[in-house]
Amino acid sequence: MPHRVVVLALDRVIPFDLGIPARVLSEARDAAGEQLYETVTCSLDGEPVRTNAGFSIQVTRDRRALADADTVVVATQEPDLDDEPDLEVAEALRSLRPEVRVVSTCTSAFVLAAAGLLDGIAATTHWALSDRLAALFPAVEVRPDVLFVDAGRILTSAGAAAGIDLFLHIVRTDHGARIANEAARRCVVAPWRDGGQAQFIAHPTPPDSSVGTGPTRAWALTRLHQPLTLADLARHATMTKRTFSRRFVAEVGVTPLQWVIAQRVDRARTLLEGSDLPVERVATEAGFGSATLLRQHMHAILGVTPQHYRRTFQAPPSA
Repeated sequence: MPHRVVVLALDRVIPFDLGIPARVLSEARDAAGEQLYETVTCSLDGEPVRTNAGFSIQVTRDRRALADADTVVVATQEPDLDDEPDLEVAEALRSLRPEVRVVSTCTSAFVLAAAGLLDGIAATTHWALSDRLAALFPAVEVRPDVLFVDAGRILTSAGAAAGIDLFLHIVRTDHGARIANEAARRCVVAPWRDGGQAQFIAHPTPPDSSVGTGPTRAWALTRLHQPLTLADLARHATMTKRTFSRRFVAEVGVTPLQWVIAQRVDRARTLLEGSDLPVERVATEAGFGSATLLRQHMHAILGVTPQHYRRTFQAPPSA
């Protein structure tokens, strides 16, 4: 019998995310071409569910479908994080059989956390909401820099298309790489994406100011291609190294040299996206001096190599 997957649709569900489980899992087939998963969608009461796109979706089942599920997926909904947790949803999830696999996509990690299912384990959500998840549910080990987390019985994914990565991972875990790769090919997506959410996160620079370390930050940004030591930065600010470091951390939240490395990585990102410069030249222009050092720092911060980053984000040539 196919593995039974029940997708729970809640109010203001996001249609794109709601369709991911059925779309990916329907392409997982055995050697005879038979589907390995059966996917159904339910709401708690079996009534139509409002989406965040201005229309409603008719479902085929109510919460009783959860009783015979092998895997339960809580689909992404547009969050209202000021609302109290839905006790009926939490109770439905807590009543699942202990062997049932539970999956959340994007913001539905908040639903699982409210039900206590994420206590003491690692989980993820959209990077922009990771801090809020950690603040609301301190018992959860929030991982903001990954596309998905497999914590055994509980699996969580980051935003939007990260759900595709997670369901391909589920197929790979259940049936091996060959079937997962074939499912990815039929869906016309990559079977595996390098890196994690970090490569998609915007890292704003603290605003410049005429006091504190602001002028020195502005000065350093015009000299990223040159050697910049803590002594150089402190000298420009006319402070001792100790005083400059203390004020810098208080204003920016990281040490001066951590900040310089992050700005150089951002400079390299810009060059990789908008130019055809060789990676060695990008490394020089960004102040790393060598492609090896650039690779090390990009992998540490973004989880990908310069080549992978360029393939992902560089605009295709115009026709």
